[in-house]
Amino acid sequence: MVKVLEPVDDATSYELDDIVVTEPGVIRRAIGAAAVGNITEWYDFGVYAYFEPTIKKVFFSGLDDTVGTIATFGLFAVAFLVRPFGGMFFGPLADRIGRNRVLATTMIMMALGTFLIGCIPSKASIGLWAPMLLLLARLLQGFSTGGEYGNAMTFIAEYAPDRKRGFLGSWLEFGTFVGYLLGALLVTLADATLSQQQLLSWGWRLPFFVALPLGMVGVYLRTRLADTPAYAALEKQADQREAQHKERNAGGETKRLARLYPFVLVCMGLVIVWNVTNYMLTSYMPTYLTDTIKKGDGSGISASASQWLQIGVMVIALVSIPLLGMLSDRIGRKPIAWTGTAMLIVLAFPMVLLIRAQSMWSVFLGLLIMGIALICFSSTMPSTLPSLFPTDVRGAGLSVSFNVAVSLFAGTTSFVVGSLVGLTGDLNWPAYYLIIAGLVGAVSLMFLKEPRGERMWGSAPAAETEEEAREIVNAA
Repeated sequence: MVKVLEPVDDATSYELDDIVVTEPGVIRRAIGAAAVGNITEWYDFGVYAYFEPTIKKVFFSGLDDTVGTIATFGLFAVAFLVRPFGGMFFGPLADRIGRNRVLATTMIMMALGTFLIGCIPSKASIGLWAPMLLLLARLLQGFSTGGEYGNAMTFIAEYAPDRKRGFLGSWLEFGTFVGYLLGALLVTLADATLSQQQLLSWGWRLPFFVALPLGMVGVYLRTRLADTPAYAALEKQADQREAQHKERNAGGETKRLARLYPFVLVCMGLVIVWNVTNYMLTSYMPTYLTDTIKKGDGSGISASASQWLQIGVMVIALVSIPLLGMLSDRIGRKPIAWTGTAMLIVLAFPMVLLIRAQSMWSVFLGLLIMGIALICFSSTMPSTLPSLFPTDVRGAGLSVSFNVAVSLFAGTTSFVVGSLVGLTGDLNWPAYYLIIAGLVGAVSLMFLKEPRGERMWGSAPAAETEEEAREIVNAA
């Protein structure tokens, strides 16, 4: 029988003054501030994924088509190689100086990296310097993103009341889908309104320039908030905090995370199944639909039609995520995550075969099934993963685990699957990859303790109202 991992926490009872009560208005501002970072991050992914054919022509002109596609996806994937370094830098920093300061810094870096991509001259103008500069901009994005998402999850989870953490955490992924949709819509509109010459000369740059004002809005919203209640409570323990800081400098934080390795492994497994599905749908499918399948059978729906179908699926997902997050506060995170895992294992081949059929309805249905599997994770993981680590190392534990898993297995999905399809000619590789991810997710869920309604490890219970705080005290 599988032994479920349970956080070790000594506290068993609390007084009313110990319960953290956060005003709903403050919680809403915290969610908005954290979600804007995700909007900026995934706006870039949406623009890059949909502009892949154009970026290939701008930065890799003169190369064989297959080689150019692999190179373009390679530059997309290379940003993920530095994400663990960003996580290792910004995660522990957030545990020392606060979540909010780190999130403001990563927000600026992400927006600047995206903006700079739009400033790079084409390969026709400056030769090999063009892809080299694109590489540098992608590395800046990757380093900053390494400190962004894990700390954003921590930020919302520590602000949220225990009984609403699933619903409130799901809004972080609502921001993800908003950003992706915004990028996809702008690229689709640019494709529809500009000529090929205009697109290649200056039109492709415009969506990248939009990232800078988006980032400034995010920084403004984040600087208006105090740090999270859980972090503020920890900060009050000055002597203990100073001792922890000295221990970290001597390698204590690394040793602590090493002792928590079972939780790190479960976190990584859940990140893999979630993000492989995510990047398969949002980063690889645009090229698979408009380029790869046509090479395989010589036919298919138009590029604009496939783009609008994907946008339609993302809109459905956008609306559904908060509803599933709310449902997870009632029935638990695990039943919903198990549903997504089962869909990947059982329905990966049907969804890919539907997409390969290349009729409007079959493509839409295949993408929709993949999208439903994705939102089973997107609605539950932002509230689940932070619960795996105690408050004093939550930023480090989550950032490192998340970014290592994404870098090695998930963020490289487009590059790996695209390369395997190109090398083998087997168009079913997306299905194989999703099934493997589903199996990894199933094993991880077997070891996960249901976090619904539970207080955060190492923190006092969190309530939305004084009445709810009294209920928690009386029930203890």
